[in-house]
Amino acid sequence: MAGMTLEQLRIFLAVAEHLHFTRAAEELYITQPAVSAAIHNLEQEYGVKLFHRIGRHIEIAEAGKLLQVEAQKILDQVTLTERGLRELNNLQRGELKLGSSLTIGNYWLPSKISEFKSKYPQISVDCCLANAETICEGTAMGQFDLGLVEGDVKPALQNTLEREIIGSDRLQIVVGQTHPWFELGEITVAELTQTSWVMREPGSGTQQRFEEALKNWGINISELNIILVFNSGEMAKAAVESGVGATGISELMVKKEVQLGTLRAIRVCTHQADCTKDLEIVRPFFKLKHRQRFQTALAKVFEQTLIASYTTINFPEQSLNKTKIKS
Repeated sequence: MAGMTLEQLRIFLAVAEHLHFTRAAEELYITQPAVSAAIHNLEQEYGVKLFHRIGRHIEIAEAGKLLQVEAQKILDQVTLTERGLRELNNLQRGELKLGSSLTIGNYWLPSKISEFKSKYPQISVDCCLANAETICEGTAMGQFDLGLVEGDVKPALQNTLEREIIGSDRLQIVVGQTHPWFELGEITVAELTQTSWVMREPGSGTQQRFEEALKNWGINISELNIILVFNSGEMAKAAVESGVGATGISELMVKKEVQLGTLRAIRVCTHQADCTKDLEIVRPFFKLKHRQRFQTALAKVFEQTLIASYTTINFPEQSLNKTKIKS
């Protein structure tokens, strides 16, 4: 038996993705007959049908579904092995794949990457930004060496992903200059239901933490008048700055606007008569990695960069979902 080759597996996966021989050929920059020959040889070698030909269309067969799963695992492992071999040159070459939620990626992570690149200038860092839920799923699927999120990991992924706190920030409630709260500077918890709100989308770490804080304050999210929902903190910030309602947002994102006076951070007190203590939403930043997948030397070194830079609050595990009270 000649056995299957990595090239045949790559061709097969392209056909399985597109369910079209010509499109697979175009993606791989080879001829359509070469694609057909590779699939035919696999089917002949193992005596199975990988695809059903139905007129001018194809559908993946049961044997094809099995091969699709296993072929992807094989090629993923080959990619990791190749990266591991390249790293045997004292980290002079290689690629680090990061997935980061939006707030961390835009405002916190760049300085960490710059520090890492100053030590290892030949290393390529590929960072994908998405909401926390997408980054968790991508890390579990092996798309990223490390994931960085400020949201919780879904129960279904908690046995797959290991998490560690490597930083933190605060969520602030902010309003624009034309909002009635701008001149007040502080409100009670009860007043939170008396304005319009701009929110982040479900799956956002920011939204998760804000809803947890509201719950701790005795307010259900359904009690708020939510008029806009955005999948970007920048969009939420711009809407509020233009005078549309209030929003809960990372302190990192609005630092400049608060300094310039176009936005104001609002203190939230339990009672109007006593605002010596204001309610504060402190949230941890988590580093995620797969519990079982092979970790490259690059990922391990970058982990140490993140851990070494963490000098903020130590969050006990039992209080990760709690809202902090600031004296």
